[in-house]
Amino acid sequence: MIARSLLAMLGVLALTAIVTAADPVPAPDTGAKAVDAKIAVAPDGTPVAAVSAPADVPAWVIDKGDTAWMLMSAALVLLMTPGLAFFYGGLVRRKNILSVLMQCFMCMCIITILWVTVGFSIAFGDDVAGGFMGNPMQYFMMKDVPFDGPWMIVGKSDTNPAGVPTTFPGPLFMIFQCMFAVITPALIIGAFAERMKFAAFTIFSALWLLLVYCPVAHWVWYGPTDSFFSLGSFALTDGVPEGALDFAGGTVVHINAGIAALVCILVMGKRHGYPHKISPPHNLPFAVLGAGLLWFGWFGFNGGSAFGATSQAVQGFVTTHIAAATAGLVWSLIEWVRNGRPTVLGIITGAVAGLVGITPAAGFVGIGGAIAIGAGATIISYLFVALFKEKFGYDDSLDVFGVHGMAGIWGAIATGIFAVKGFGIDRAGGLLEGNGAQVVAQIKAVLFTVVWTGVVSFILLKLIDATIGLRPTVHDERVGLDLTDHAEVAYTLVE
Repeated sequence: MIARSLLAMLGVLALTAIVTAADPVPAPDTGAKAVDAKIAVAPDGTPVAAVSAPADVPAWVIDKGDTAWMLMSAALVLLMTPGLAFFYGGLVRRKNILSVLMQCFMCMCIITILWVTVGFSIAFGDDVAGGFMGNPMQYFMMKDVPFDGPWMIVGKSDTNPAGVPTTFPGPLFMIFQCMFAVITPALIIGAFAERMKFAAFTIFSALWLLLVYCPVAHWVWYGPTDSFFSLGSFALTDGVPEGALDFAGGTVVHINAGIAALVCILVMGKRHGYPHKISPPHNLPFAVLGAGLLWFGWFGFNGGSAFGATSQAVQGFVTTHIAAATAGLVWSLIEWVRNGRPTVLGIITGAVAGLVGITPAAGFVGIGGAIAIGAGATIISYLFVALFKEKFGYDDSLDVFGVHGMAGIWGAIATGIFAVKGFGIDRAGGLLEGNGAQVVAQIKAVLFTVVWTGVVSFILLKLIDATIGLRPTVHDERVGLDLTDHAEVAYTLVE
């Protein structure tokens, strides 16, 4: 079985290489205005304005290399949710592993349907409600998302009035972003693992996507407006980005999920018997497998956020790996010094913290920045996981707030510090450089996200608790949610 899986993976990689090497094939002529789909950069790093293609060239030409890479990236990001299921499932008690797997797979199903109906429109539709959100019906059921034309990555400004077109079909942008929307509410599962009813989880995840994730994605990734809510960096003034930088979701995904996790912890309270009667992780090899799948999938998460097979995709790929490796190493060294021995749980937790930390910065920093961000993510996460959680007595079951929330906040702010001028060309063609003004913009985006996520998550949880209830009975928690919620068990006793 393992051999077949490896052969299948090699086949996919080989097919991708063949497709990437092939010549571009023009899509049907839609009659749209011809436009160069790539941002040209001079040898000194200065962006060069896009030049209209000759009149006899089709309006839009699909780049098969970019399309192949984005298809692969979307698949890699989707793989992260089953990887997360293994990671979380190995860390809970044996009687609750199926409940965690079921919750992750439910996210893959329900979030996808919500995304293609209204979620994508709320996140990437034209401004309504003063820029608070996108028009929820604009791309209903993918209406007006062109299969035979590019998606215009919105970055409208005086110097970029049309936005930046992708070199791959519009639905590919939608499905790539869908995979981000799927995993974000799934991350929150680790905070309330073993103690939320499945019905409550399903309702919370659906409402949280529409009321929290999609608006925040609109503020950060849609592009600039004159709205109070505009946080993104697509607008340019003299070639310098306005607003926060979030290359692949440090704010939209990880801070969002981490703060919601903290609110869940505080509203729901501790697991029965916490901390003295809670068993250790029941299957660490499962958790290691999950961490490995997350690390692997993260290359699509960050590398794909360059929106093409470009030098910035390579940059994001490389810095992602370096930050994760640094963070895992630093966590092990800390445990070695403090406790006399490093642990498997520690090294995989550190690696995930490094992946979280580098996410907003992956395409904007160099090797030194990646090492600094990875090390900082581990140090901050370790403090919250090993020290502050015990000191303040909150029950963050699988350390979602400590790892995703705090490493995400560090990564967002560190992006403003370590972004390298000329090294990272942002999607609107602007040159980046870490400086005080950029750090302020990063902090503003963090604060907006913390406040909105915290308040709305609290309201949603209270409303659900007042109607159908959040927690199972004490008896059901002691029996385990696998049996009480799903009438299944992962392990049976053989006589």
